[in-house]
Amino acid sequence: MTPFQKLSTLGILLFIYLTSHSLIAAESFSLQNSKAYCRCQPQDSCWPKAKEWATLEKQLTGQLIKPVSAITPCKKDKNSEACKNALKHIYNPFFLSSNPGNAQSQGWLNAWIYQNSNYAVEAVNTKDIVEAVNFARQHRLRIVIKGTGHDYLGRSNARDSLLIWTHKMNQVQFDPAFVPKGCTIKSAVPALRISAGTQWLQAYDEATNKHGRYVQGGGCTTVGAAGGFTQGGGFGSFSKRYGTGAAGVLQAEVVTADGQTLIANACQNQDLFWAVRGGGAGTFGVISHLTLKTHALPPYTAIFQGTITSKNDEAYKKLLPTFLSFYRDKLNNEHWGEQITFTPDNQIQMFMVFQGESQKEAEEAWQPMKQWLNQRAHLYTINSSLWTIPSDKIWNINFWQKSHPDFIKENELNDASSGQFWWAPNSREVYTYWYTYQSWWLPASLFEDSHLKTLSNLFFRASRLASVGMHINKGLAGAAKTAIIDNEKTSINPAVHEAAALIIMAAGSNKVYTGVKGLEPDKQHGEKIVERINKAMALFRNTAPEAGTYVNEADYFEKNWQRAFWGKHYQKLLKIKQKYDPTGLFYCHHCVGSEFWSPDGLCRKKFNP
Repeated sequence: MTPFQKLSTLGILLFIYLTSHSLIAAESFSLQNSKAYCRCQPQDSCWPKAKEWATLEKQLTGQLIKPVSAITPCKKDKNSEACKNALKHIYNPFFLSSNPGNAQSQGWLNAWIYQNSNYAVEAVNTKDIVEAVNFARQHRLRIVIKGTGHDYLGRSNARDSLLIWTHKMNQVQFDPAFVPKGCTIKSAVPALRISAGTQWLQAYDEATNKHGRYVQGGGCTTVGAAGGFTQGGGFGSFSKRYGTGAAGVLQAEVVTADGQTLIANACQNQDLFWAVRGGGAGTFGVISHLTLKTHALPPYTAIFQGTITSKNDEAYKKLLPTFLSFYRDKLNNEHWGEQITFTPDNQIQMFMVFQGESQKEAEEAWQPMKQWLNQRAHLYTINSSLWTIPSDKIWNINFWQKSHPDFIKENELNDASSGQFWWAPNSREVYTYWYTYQSWWLPASLFEDSHLKTLSNLFFRASRLASVGMHINKGLAGAAKTAIIDNEKTSINPAVHEAAALIIMAAGSNKVYTGVKGLEPDKQHGEKIVERINKAMALFRNTAPEAGTYVNEADYFEKNWQRAFWGKHYQKLLKIKQKYDPTGLFYCHHCVGSEFWSPDGLCRKKFNP
């Protein structure tokens, strides 16, 4: 029996009235007057019959696929040749993203493990996305959206679902004078139109390698450019100069829950435009295309690597306030990005990028810190290097193979496209099972002299428990004025403007395999690590309880996630969600509106107010 057949007499009268409105509005009314609403599962009579799946397949340009995990042979026999062959490729992120049955993460301790959808629509154009959305809505199916599968929180996989797999939609086009639809010619700017499945390396190849322009994306080359990265905010190495990924979106083409394709920009559908620029992926619709702003390449770019080692705990305690004030005065600006790590063995490890006018400018920034350390050489040693990267060669595989071959890994699959690579350090995250992954913004106010002692003590105490990563490009305090102004027009948590950096502490293993007997994750070992990281992160959270965090790199178990992820923007985002998806067709963990659903997204537990 369909929801419409369950309507009361009053409901039928109201339904007749609502027929002048969209189908989605009628569905919304019927569901809210049902005693219970659950999505259809394979064991239910409402699950589509084979004939109905076949009809869907005929309507597609792409294929209808039954996704299969690459390590399925290992679950049957870990010693088989089939398993060994599978494991040869499992640590290649291009391989993982090229199959709908894979994802970049295996799971999260006590949270989720990767589960395949029953069917996947291999979308090759917008029409395929529309067909999938309509089919899911008509048959009350759980929808999952995946381009490349880079998601710590497991939002791109779910059991008993229909996957919209956008990986094959990877076209990229440069427009030297793009004008958003409905806007005036005065708004024309050089821009890049990307598709739902475009990976950042493809976007960089078109923007930088072919047209000498910079586009603000992520550091990981295989992450999807139009997916959760951008829709959740999106921080890249130079975000303090060029802004967030979300702020760089000039136009979005969105398939909404009623099957319409809407164009959203600053001149039309402005509420939807605001929501998809920071409000999270898999929530307001399926992005089919984005158009991104491009910038002139910076005059000079470089990488700074180094390690400061303290002789003992006391020396480390004295180093911390000096280093943190140095960061505040010399590094917290639009020129520097990436990571500084504070370790349990009394080291400060630095992997940073610089963009500015010259090498001299970069070297001079570090002189005060180096001088202080050299004057205390009996307590500290510093090893560092600064090397130049031509701005137009950052994403050029030939440059890296000649200058720093150990820094990258080339995609060596038989069907690999020319020039594909990923950064060697990113290999640690490929096909990882996470014990935990937590983050919290660090307010710039804590770096003021009056709070510096407290902040230094936090870093020391936390680093006794775990390595503390300070991602200095993930926060806009100290950013260029234009980056701040542009970001204020997005739905990203406004707390980001007060954040000097994002604290990240994480742990996991990519040497274990869920579902493979004898190679399963060690739960007891993982829980001990989680306990230590929980204690370390609590020090920062308790000191700045309203600082909030970055939705794409947040704790799966975040309690007050609405406020932590979006702050004062949440209620506005929820209203927009209700407008464009009143029945909750699009669901994902801790996404806008998910509080109205069971944790698996299959049954509605209460209705929107």
